[in-house]
Amino acid sequence: MNHVDDTQTPSDTELATDRELSTDTEPATDPQLPPACVPEVSAADLAVLHARLVDAAADDGLLDVAYRTVETPVGLLLLAATPRGLVRVAYDVEDHDAVLQMLAERVSSRVLLAPGRLDEVAHQVEEYFAGTRHTFDLELDLSLASGFRRTVLDHLRAIAYGRTASYAEVAASAGSPRAVRAVGTACARNPLPVVVPCHRVVRTDGTAGQYVGGPAAKRALLTLEAAA
Repeated sequence: MNHVDDTQTPSDTELATDRELSTDTEPATDPQLPPACVPEVSAADLAVLHARLVDAAADDGLLDVAYRTVETPVGLLLLAATPRGLVRVAYDVEDHDAVLQMLAERVSSRVLLAPGRLDEVAHQVEEYFAGTRHTFDLELDLSLASGFRRTVLDHLRAIAYGRTASYAEVAASAGSPRAVRAVGTACARNPLPVVVPCHRVVRTDGTAGQYVGGPAAKRALLTLEAAA
């Protein structure tokens, strides 16, 4: 009896097709083609673009607080200004991010890094630390101080370069001779240290006392001015 084999042997063509289908396919690449090139943008180009952004924001009324930083012998200072004038000077120990957040909450949420808007302020600060400037000629925005604190700031500005006054003397000149502690608080919360010279206020015994930028910064400023 003849047996019929139902098993079919795949042809060579079918085997080749199966091999092709089982192989993971990837797009063909040409080793001669260079990789995609991303044009480099220089720091100068970025600065120009940022300046245009600042100008556009100002033109659209979207810039209420401009800020920048400046390197000084007492550390990195944050400078911030409104259209009314310089509103804040902050030492790095105050936490610049926290200061900017405070400005966003108390002044305006429209806060933008805009170095060019504070070039003159930075220039005068640099002159001060170089010993060539004894007074600042800047418009000030004192909106962060009010009441007796504002009065104290006005009297601090009257203390001449290279001179000092005691907390008691400032209290008396402000019309509240018993408010010595309040003068200390006003100095500690001075929104414009260096420019409004709270560092010139010392203890009655002549020692420097506390300072928003730290005792070392206060001594450095007093030493700078004493050398003039």
